[in-house]
This record gives sequence, structure tokens and C-alpha cells, in this order.
Amino acid sequence: MFVSTQVFKHLRQCSQTILRRTGSPLSAAYRRQLSCCTQAAPLNEDTLAVQSQLPAPLTQLTTDEEAMRDIVRRLADEKVRPLVRQMDESAVMDQSVIDALFANGLMSVNIDTAYGGTGGNTFSLMVVIEELAKACASVSAFVGIHSTLAVQTLISFGTDDQKRRYLPVLAQRSAGSFCISEPNAGSDAFALKTTATREGDHWVINGAKSWITNAKEAQVFVVFANADPRAGHRGITCFIVDRHTPGLTVERPENKLGIRCSSTCPVTLDGVRVPECNVVGQVGQGYKYAIQTLNVGRIGIAAQMLGLAEGCFQEAVRYTFDRKQFGRRIFDFQALQHQISRAATEIESARLLVYNSARLRDAGMPFVKEASMAKYYASEVATRTTSKAVEWLGGVGFTK
Repeated sequence: MFVSTQVFKHLRQCSQTILRRTGSPLSAAYRRQLSCCTQAAPLNEDTLAVQSQLPAPLTQLTTDEEAMRDIVRRLADEKVRPLVRQMDESAVMDQSVIDALFANGLMSVNIDTAYGGTGGNTFSLMVVIEELAKACASVSAFVGIHSTLAVQTLISFGTDDQKRRYLPVLAQRSAGSFCISEPNAGSDAFALKTTATREGDHWVINGAKSWITNAKEAQVFVVFANADPRAGHRGITCFIVDRHTPGLTVERPENKLGIRCSSTCPVTLDGVRVPECNVVGQVGQGYKYAIQTLNVGRIGIAAQMLGLAEGCFQEAVRYTFDRKQFGRRIFDFQALQHQISRAATEIESARLLVYNSARLRDAGMPFVKEASMAKYYASEVATRTTSKAVEWLGGVGFTK
């Protein structure tokens, strides 16, 4: 049996430790076993072939993924970070940031090149969301909701005509929004009361949506309405609605405590007429489309929370190296090191969950359970890490 040189060295060190501690020589049988099993594996062609077939570590990025990450990181440093404080205080996303996102292909990562997109996979999109969240969770949410929900709905369930008409627009210049939540339909999304009534070759939509992300900036709305309320959730249907359609009104953004420059608005639909060609998929199948799309969205939220935790962690730890008390850096106090170590471990654990769920989806394997775990755990980690970051910064952490 062959094992690696590293294992051989480790076993030799263990045997030497046993000898030092016990003062007894190793048995002849144990020495023979050790000698047999600790021969270094020769790096012949067969060994190299086996190694080449081993799966890559989850956190190892391909050349294309690394290039995407570097692009996003530079854009975040140059275009986003300088405006974060201003955008948070005004609760308005600067137009220059939106323009930069489109110009650098970050709003079209999962759109096929045939429609003017980047043609990336799920993992690449999660890298984008994560990196942006390190600088600004609002900007990350803007990209995430656009890509994982609005765009993904059309990619997965749109007709060829709908893709031809809308994906190039969503890739190059127009943000998308996903309208499902209502005042009495939050977690119970299928309790929605918005209705759609057929009139000739059009549908007339009436209702009110709430907590709609990207509503202020969006030009394309993916709207869910019930075409047959008597059928319950089986009447829910998905529609594409253009922003300037008469009867669609975006109300004043909510004044949120956080993620402030990501717009969250009520949307009113009063007699909105939508042509038959803008029905996504089949009438009455909208609830299925929503479920499947939101499964992808869970990975996006998880990636956003991962990046948020990482960004806060990096800034706070950097402060602990600069801040001195009692003649030494506060980082050098063991009690603080314990907290930092735990946060770092939780962030790395969240990263593995997020990356694994994205890799599973790209491989065409079941990923719903893993996506749910990633969203849950990454959100918890983000909550704990950001709270600890405020503590580590002391009084500075409680000031703007």
C-alpha cells in the first residue's frame, strides 16, 4: 500500500513521539507495518491520472471565475466603495454605479451570449453577488434580485419570443423586478389577492404588491396574479409588465434601517392591460415557476449574506490591528482572538455551503435542500458577524 510522502513523515513523527514518551522501542510487527504502509507513492503516469480525476476543492475557482471575481473586486473598489456612505444616507443608488454594473456585464452574468449576456453559470453569478456584498449589500441585492429572480424566470420559463424581446434589454440597460409579495402574502406567498382577468387577447391585472425590490429602478416587472381565484394557488399566473404600462404605479420607497439604497417599494396595478404574448409559460402554472425560481434566489441571498459577513469581518479585524489599549493591539488579547477565530470559521463554513449549492445546480443535480441550508446558515452568520464587528470597534462601531 502506498501513501503520500506527507503521510509518511507524519507517521514517522508519531512513532518517534511514542518512543520519546514511553521509552519503549516499537514492536517489530509495528515497525514492519509502518515500513510497508509508508512507502512514498511514485509519481508515475497512473498516479498522476488518478490525481487528475479527483474533484477540485469547492473553493477553487476556474480561470474564468477568477477573472470574473477580479473584475468585480476592482469595480467595487473603484466605483462602489467611494459612494457607499452617500448612497446609504440618501437611500438612493447612484446612477453611475448602475451604469458601471451594466457596462461591465454584471447584470447579465446568467444571460446567454446570444441575447447579449455574459453567458456565465450559477457559480459565476454567486461570485459576483458575494464580491459586491463585501463593498455594499444594497448593490449586491440590486444585481441578485435582477439576475436570480426576474431574469431567471424568463430564462427558465419564457418563450423564445419573450427572450428575444426582453433578455437583451435586461442584459444591457434595464433592471428587472420580481413582484410576488403582497400586504397579506409574505411568507405565505400563494395567498396573493392580485387578480388577472382575460379580456379578448389581453389580461387585465388589478392588485397591490409590497416589498418589491428594485421597483424604483426597474423597467421590466415579472408579476404574479391569480387568473382563477376559485382554483386557489393553481390559478396563479406569471406576466411580464413593462414599467410604462398605464395603471402600473411604483409608490414611495420604504425608509429601511439597512440595505437602504436598494429600493423596496409598494407597486399598485390598477387595470393594467397585458397582451397575451406576455404570459410567461402556461396559465395557472405561475406557482410552480415561482417556487423553482425562488430556489435559485436562495443561493443568491446566501451569497449576499456571505459577502456581507466577509466585508464587515475584514474591516473590523483591520481595526483591531490598529487600535491599541494597555500598550498593545487589541487583536493581541486572547479573548478577542477567540471571537475572531469563531467568526472566521463560521464564514468559511457558510462559504462551503454557498459554493456547494451553486456547484450542484450547475452540475444539474438536486440542490434545493443545500440552497435552503446555505441561505439559513449564511444569514445567521451574517447576523452574528456584523454584530460582533460593531462590538470589536467599540464606540466607533456605534457611530456613523
